[in-house]
Amino acid sequence: MPHQMKAGRRGGLDARLERPEGRPTIFLSNESVALGIEPEGCMTPLFGMRRAGEVLDAHWVPSFRLPAAESKTGGLLGRIAGEFLCSPNFGPDCRIRGASVPPHGWTAHEEWRLERLGLSDEGDEAYCELSLESPSSELPLSWHRRVSVAKGQGAYYSLLSVRNRGSSALPICIAHHNTVGAPFLEDGCRISLSAERFAVPPEGTEFDSTGRLAMGAEFGDLTSAPLRKGGVADIGLVPGLVGSTDFVAGAVPRKLSLGWSCTVNPRLGLAYLCFFPGASALPEGEIALSFNDLWMQYGGRRFRPWAETEGGEDGTFCLGTENATGAFANGLGYSLSHPELLGLPTTVEIPAGGERRLCYGTALLELDRALLREGVRDIEAEGPSVVLRGKKSYQRVELEGNFARLRKSAGWPVRQGG
Repeated sequence: MPHQMKAGRRGGLDARLERPEGRPTIFLSNESVALGIEPEGCMTPLFGMRRAGEVLDAHWVPSFRLPAAESKTGGLLGRIAGEFLCSPNFGPDCRIRGASVPPHGWTAHEEWRLERLGLSDEGDEAYCELSLESPSSELPLSWHRRVSVAKGQGAYYSLLSVRNRGSSALPICIAHHNTVGAPFLEDGCRISLSAERFAVPPEGTEFDSTGRLAMGAEFGDLTSAPLRKGGVADIGLVPGLVGSTDFVAGAVPRKLSLGWSCTVNPRLGLAYLCFFPGASALPEGEIALSFNDLWMQYGGRRFRPWAETEGGEDGTFCLGTENATGAFANGLGYSLSHPELLGLPTTVEIPAGGERRLCYGTALLELDRALLREGVRDIEAEGPSVVLRGKKSYQRVELEGNFARLRKSAGWPVRQGG
């Protein structure tokens, strides 16, 4: 049971714990958005915008997701949904320092402990706090996550601390595995990223038999991704189910103070935005994620659970905009043997007896018509706001782009490091 419960509703904010279909789920909401978090694996099957009396859910919930009674024995694919945290692994299972680490790490598999739930004393946010300890003595890590929905903002925020309880430094991978699906995701959606250089995984990954992109290719623009059969594809345009699944890693420039990824649905007039502090002037002890990763699940996996039958057609359609520090999604073991990708580190070191911290935001926004026409080309933090820019137009949105208030409320240092 949680240490502190103040579940309630006030001024449009709501925080509560319920059990829909037998799944314990934390609901945080305000006037415009609703978020659902399951302590098991910290999955978020619900992140939606209130429209016409309903909630339009942007997060992917696969058709093969198992019922609650079966999810504990069904592995990661039995419970996967929406956004979740990957740590200390990002990719397939591996063995590290004698410890068997599951796919995407314990954070995606274990039951998180709900520590607190309620409304802030100031009445400006609904929040919860969850914690998890590694089940392995070889990798004595612990995670603490504060998730909040602020009044008047179409976003949810995650403040994560990763602590090393051991006597030697531990390198880890870490990722926010954001995944969107229908009804938000459809053919014609546009993707834009803060990254400027991109790479496709080399031969020898799970995408060898499913992809259309040239293995090991590097390129400088989403509109010109090299294909295996020759020519290029614009992977910034979501094509629908085309019978292929690919992965691309993009290097977030170290000069940026804000890293971001954005998926726009022009028909709905909505943008799904992920944002996080960049390496430029980062507060001491915080993590700057290295990569904007794209998992483009557009068919091509002719095996279960992606296809209904072995050898059948893969009808699974979703898009992962996964912001990470890891070598592709090839796992911690691979990242340790490949310490750099596109010139950026593939692991984060957690010091002995110390911790590292990560700020992260996910938003669902209505875009102005001019920006919908031009497309989102850049996103910047300006004080407590975020500015989305097209070729000529721009839109200012009330979001915690500099994370200053959130850091202060969590008691984190705000002094900028060198």
